[in-house]
Formats: sequence, C-alpha cells, structure tokens
Amino acid sequence: MEKIYTSFNESVSDIFDGAAIMVSGFGGTGGTAQNLILALRDQGAKNLTIISNTAGLASIMGFGTLAGETPVDVGVLIDNGQVGKVIASFPVSPSPSKKNSFETYYQEGKIELELVPQGTLAERIRAGGSGIPAFYTPTGAGTQVSEGKETRDFEGRSYVLETALKSDFALVKAHKSDPLGNLSYKGTSQNFGAVMVRSTGISIVEVDEIVDIGEIDSTEIATPALFVDRIVKA
Repeated sequence: MEKIYTSFNESVSDIFDGAAIMVSGFGGTGGTAQNLILALRDQGAKNLTIISNTAGLASIMGFGTLAGETPVDVGVLIDNGQVGKVIASFPVSPSPSKKNSFETYYQEGKIELELVPQGTLAERIRAGGSGIPAFYTPTGAGTQVSEGKETRDFEGRSYVLETALKSDFALVKAHKSDPLGNLSYKGTSQNFGAVMVRSTGISIVEVDEIVDIGEIDSTEIATPALFVDRIVKA
C-alpha cells in the first residue's frame, strides 16, 4: 500500500466526527505536526478528543511559527470549535494574565478535560501500544488525579491504577522517513511521537525529508515502518 501522500488535506480527509486523535509535540509547537493540524482545521471534523502534552501554548508563547502563519498547535483546533475533550498534562497557559483558548472554553463549560501527569501520559500511551491494559503508578496518589480510580498499597506506598490510552488517529512530526515508513526523530518530536504511532489506528506522519530506503542508518530508526500508515513531506 502506498504510504506517501502528496497532500496534507488528503491525508486527514477521513478523520471523522468524534474521533480520538493523538498529537505529538512538547511545550508549544516543538515536535508538532503543524501542517497536519492546519489541514485538520480546514477539514472540519467536530467533537474530537485530543490527546497531547498541552492544550495550546503556541499563540501565547509565540515561537515555532510556520512561514506566513501564526503559531500552530492543537489550540488552532480548539479555537475552531472542533474539540470536545482534551487529555493533557499541561492544558493551561504558563502566564496567569494570558489565557489560552482551552481555559476560556473550559470555564464556559464547552470542553472537557482529563488531566494526566506528564510521565503518566507518556506511559499510558506506551501501554496502549504494548498490549498493557492498565498499570499502577505512585504519581498522583492522594490527589485529585486519583479521584474515582482504584488504588492499592505496595510496600507501604499508595499507587493509582491508570488505564492505557489508544486513539483512532495520530498526527505526528518526524525528521526523516523512507518510502516504507521507517522514521527518525529530531529534538522534541522524540518526546511523544514514537509511542503515539504504536498506540493508534492510523498514524499520519509529517516529515522534513523523505529519503531512499537504506539512507536512514538502522541505529537511527526509532519507529519501524510497521507502525506508519501515511507520510507527508512538509
């Protein structure tokens, strides 16, 4: 099956209303598939569940812009009224005087939030791709994060049961791909991208370069082609 798409719009065309979507990235636009997010904005799917590190920091922090564009991250989809729920570890603005769109929508009761500590978020995603339905972690024990969840004590310490996360689609940024879909990452794209492509139904990857088979050294391949469904060159 051909994995290389020539159009960002075509690559996201079948994302449906109500889909759960993982979006890679860290601290704003770092490691974020900005062109795929813009294509999804234009495609218009509604009531999405977004699983991401943040709920939109780019427009506040003002870095990592695309040429001729305002900064792009999942906040673009929230601004466009496409998101019904966010699962994230840092959903709010770092500045009390500058709210992001998520905060406004949340305070108005227009969007749901599942707050997940960052390490737990990464592990829940990894578990989703590893056939692990749930795991215990001490993170969040005795706090609001553990409310309504099963807890157990091990060796005198309290642990919270966290369930795995999976998604219908993942929008991921990588540095290089070959035509088969073997990926290498660069910078902050390494944080969540490699686990997200393993925990989703359809992985859509925005890459800086598409190189010939064999040009990516085997030691640099962080994601084998098996986990990649669609590739689009930025």
